[in-house]
Amino acid sequence: MTTHAQPPSPTDELAPGDTLDAEARLGLYSTMVLCRTYEEAILREYHADKGPGFDIGKGLVPGEMHLSAGQEPVAAGVCAHLTTDDAVTATHRPHHLAIAHGMDLHRMTAEIFGRETGLGRGRGGHMHLFDPATHFSCSGIIAEGYPPALGQAFAFQRKGTDRIAVAVTGEGAANQGAFHESLNLAARWSLPVVFVVEDNDWAISVPRDVATAIPSNADRAAAYGIPGERVEDNDVETVYAAAQRAVARARSGAGPSLIEVHTLRMWGHFEGDAQGYRPELAEVPEHDPIPRYERRLRDAGLLDDDAVERIRAAASERVEDAVAYAKNSPLPDAASATSHVFA
Repeated sequence: MTTHAQPPSPTDELAPGDTLDAEARLGLYSTMVLCRTYEEAILREYHADKGPGFDIGKGLVPGEMHLSAGQEPVAAGVCAHLTTDDAVTATHRPHHLAIAHGMDLHRMTAEIFGRETGLGRGRGGHMHLFDPATHFSCSGIIAEGYPPALGQAFAFQRKGTDRIAVAVTGEGAANQGAFHESLNLAARWSLPVVFVVEDNDWAISVPRDVATAIPSNADRAAAYGIPGERVEDNDVETVYAAAQRAVARARSGAGPSLIEVHTLRMWGHFEGDAQGYRPELAEVPEHDPIPRYERRLRDAGLLDDDAVERIRAAASERVEDAVAYAKNSPLPDAASATSHVFA
């Protein structure tokens, strides 16, 4: 059985994080580039001309699509501290987290395309990715990922391991009962879980100050006697440091923490969202976190044009290979529509 360090008081402040070395910083950048490259490819395929007769492989991504461009710092910064033995539950906007947590791109993409070779044999689609190999799951139901994360964390705790669960939701879901019930139970049982809130300002289409009584959901942690921290600038290194503190606390047996990241949703709530409720749309591209971080690494002498091109090319090769795999995979037989659905 793993021996845990003596836990600090649940109201202790999170300890400072360590300085990142060059390899870690380049790793964060590469993860963000891979996530964005993937989302751009899915965006392209989702809106591709289906052509006469709806030819196979042309625009055949079924259902709604929720993309995470702009939120890459959350996935890269948090998942950098995890292994695939740790569990992650995500939202209906899950691709960046799944990629950063190491999900197989081929099977993930095949699932998004509704193909038999997908994670759920094409039955779940992009909002219901489930992967036992990386202990990853997500759901289209608001705040649904928080309670399952508690179950995983409870199992890890009972087995005496230092494995943890990370539960991610959006700021709109922080007003749901499942959010508060999960924080309460995790604190009461001192479970090894890190709660993460992605605050992209708009939930679906309502600004925070209209829907939420307080400026920061991180402040809600105090009501349950656990640390809460808000990251304001969508900076991947700041997210990394906050996650480092929270993950270390969970692994040591000291219990849960809550991190809220003020991030950015660059595109619509879903593909086809006209976003008429967003007065700041013209200013969104200048806040893109990837070029901002790239400039920072260039200024530090860690990136140049050749390095950037290599990283982008490697990401593109991986993504396009996964898309080709999905397009070339078979659709499920209609006769098997009820297979793999009922327990």
